[in-house]
Amino acid sequence: MIARRPGAARETLAGWLFVAPVVVILGLFMLAPILMAMWVSLTDWNGQGSPFRSGVPFVGLDNYTRLFAEEGLTRQDFMTSVRNNAYYVAIVVPAQTVLALGLALIVNARLLRGRTFFRAAFFFPSVTSSVAISVVFLFVFANSGAVNGLLALFGVDGPQWFADSRGVLHLLLGAVGLADPAAPPQALTGGGPFGLSWWEWLSGPSVAMVTIIVLVVWTTSGTYMLMFLAALQDIPVSLEEAAMLDGAGRWGVFRHVTLPMLRPALFLVLTLGLIATWQVFDQVYVMSQGNPAKTTLTPAYLSYESAFGSFEYGTGTAISFVLFFIIVVLTLVQRWVMRGRG
Repeated sequence: MIARRPGAARETLAGWLFVAPVVVILGLFMLAPILMAMWVSLTDWNGQGSPFRSGVPFVGLDNYTRLFAEEGLTRQDFMTSVRNNAYYVAIVVPAQTVLALGLALIVNARLLRGRTFFRAAFFFPSVTSSVAISVVFLFVFANSGAVNGLLALFGVDGPQWFADSRGVLHLLLGAVGLADPAAPPQALTGGGPFGLSWWEWLSGPSVAMVTIIVLVVWTTSGTYMLMFLAALQDIPVSLEEAAMLDGAGRWGVFRHVTLPMLRPALFLVLTLGLIATWQVFDQVYVMSQGNPAKTTLTPAYLSYESAFGSFEYGTGTAISFVLFFIIVVLTLVQRWVMRGRG
């Protein structure tokens, strides 16, 4: 047996005493609410009284089954929200990452004058209230707003942004003559997974969702710019100078020196962006509330609407746990992909 050194038990006890307040706080305000919400997701609680009283119907996994296996409006709405959010994530995460990296490279340039001003200007939208900016965008993208006014100068009749439910991919297919959005191909409308036809899955983000995408990319890039900027400033200048002496141009230095050194920051930005985009709620709540025709509906907003709008708290919490599972799985996949490239 390995003899324990004198005082080890006392040190262990002291360690637990130091961390006990944090453990208690996390248990009361994080673990306990999660377990309570998990129980609610297994019931048909309507918000009346306590969800833990004996009269609350226990339905087991029925709330989860309704989201995936049972025909009905619940599954249709949930799958529509997943489709909308998937397109939203696929566009926002790469766009905000590339824009943030580009801004970081600009404000990190040693020859740029007024770098402090540009850093503050690029970061300012990130610290402004998302609700306030969303309201401003409602006016900017209104029928008689600044965006349509600018398009009119070039002879373009702008759409009714927040009332246009047409999918962008459908519009592109129609523009190149591959498909008619008004009369889609029969093979794509006859069936599809989870209650939606293939034509609905392949719609792309709606015109209304595009406005939310533009807003989010603009407001979040400043935060991720600072993360990239901090990583750029940690790269030794000697590495870049050595690469330049070896004959590497600016693109070669960026590709073979800068990007590899930015891998930890890139993983952080992609992970935070992935989590935030799957949890998008406030912009949808302020700007569209899932309309038009549910093309801006997201799982986070559907969870809120199911619980506090329709008083189906079991369904609402079930959606939130499915959303949590989606985020965890995609984060692990992203971690595995980026580790494989390292």
